[in-house]
Amino acid sequence: MRPLALAFLTAALLAVAAPADAAFKSCPSIRNVSQLGGTRFAGSDIFRIRAQGVSCTMARRITRGATIRALGITPPLSGIKRFRYQSYAISDNLRGNDDRYSATGSGSKRITWLFGDA
Repeated sequence: MRPLALAFLTAALLAVAAPADAAFKSCPSIRNVSQLGGTRFAGSDIFRIRAQGVSCTMARRITRGATIRALGITPPLSGIKRFRYQSYAISDNLRGNDDRYSATGSGSKRITWLFGDA
């Protein structure tokens, strides 16, 4: 009786204590973004795309559009850009070698990605 109760308790704790990042899925990178040809960003990639609550197709569409829009915005002194793209709130951290992006939509919709030379 005791091992059975312990097994149920362990299963219940694992189900409740599962990390929030477990819901993120990995999506394919976007290599050599075609809209950036002829600019200083030519040859740069959008990589390490992670999506939660959206399909990879939608995540890749949002990452491409938001990255291109962010490149047209003058960077603030703080090094963090904040803007809206479609129905997502975008945050772009410019510190470091790669730009770190985060998009938050309604409900549990989240997308994160990196932009730079992979």
